[in-house]
Amino acid sequence: MFIAIVGTRSSGKNTVLDYLVTRGLIHLRLGMPNHTKADPDPLCFDSASVMLDFATENWQKSYVTTDLKDLESIRSFSIRPFFLLLSIDAPLRLRFERGPRRSLDAFINEHDELMHGSVLDKKTTTCPLYSLREYVTLQIVNNFATKEDLHSHLDAINMLNTDRLRPSWDTYFMTLSELASMRSNCMKRRVGAILVRDKRIVATGYNGTPRGLVNCNEGGCTRCNHGAHEDACLCLHAEENALLEAGRERIDGATLYCNTCPCLKCTIKIIQVGVKEVVYNLSYKVDDASAKLFGEANVLLRRHASPQ
Repeated sequence: MFIAIVGTRSSGKNTVLDYLVTRGLIHLRLGMPNHTKADPDPLCFDSASVMLDFATENWQKSYVTTDLKDLESIRSFSIRPFFLLLSIDAPLRLRFERGPRRSLDAFINEHDELMHGSVLDKKTTTCPLYSLREYVTLQIVNNFATKEDLHSHLDAINMLNTDRLRPSWDTYFMTLSELASMRSNCMKRRVGAILVRDKRIVATGYNGTPRGLVNCNEGGCTRCNHGAHEDACLCLHAEENALLEAGRERIDGATLYCNTCPCLKCTIKIIQVGVKEVVYNLSYKVDDASAKLFGEANVLLRRHASPQ
């Protein structure tokens, strides 16, 4: 794993750097070494490309740096499977109080330049933090009063979880269910489902009105749009769509990933077609009732939350 730390001034970048070094990561630097108590002997490189070559050749070890600041270098690192870009920020007033004494105007000008770039200096090689947002893997807001509180938070989120770099199968399929939910046209909620057998996708589904009918978000379902009786709902649930798409012969023994815990209506259908495991993320109002039925039918129900 290679973690590059970027962030605003006085947000706690060096504190997190020292934390990671004490957790066994090797500190890499560009230019001359700057020895610290936590890291008395950092490895130094003449350029980001040389640093990248070194990290690639020695990818079994874990590294951390705060010296990647230009967009070209971060792009080069971001395509490697071991790279994680960590962005750290903190509330503006808190950072102003933490930093060296200076005027508020000077502090705000520095903040704006760091976030959005310099209006006057067009030759600067440091890219604005705003331009890095698409490459950021993990965002931390350091509004903690003490280093100990920050360290406790870092322990809790487990930054070194390799699931962030290469998702586990659970995280992979759960992420796909979230993506499927974006196709939903139901006015009540977005739900997506992925039916998986032997780690291969059998079918996908999302909730909305049946094929050929007016979409729910265009007025096709009177219950979702106007609060009519539940029996008037025309929307198929994501789980139902996935099951219908797959067909019984391909479902038996499969696992269903759904971003929301199935309702009772879907639970009985999931049991009936032979699904053996259901993995969900978000809770629903009938979780306990669904869990009871799944338990009676020997269908494993478990919750999976992807790394924050």
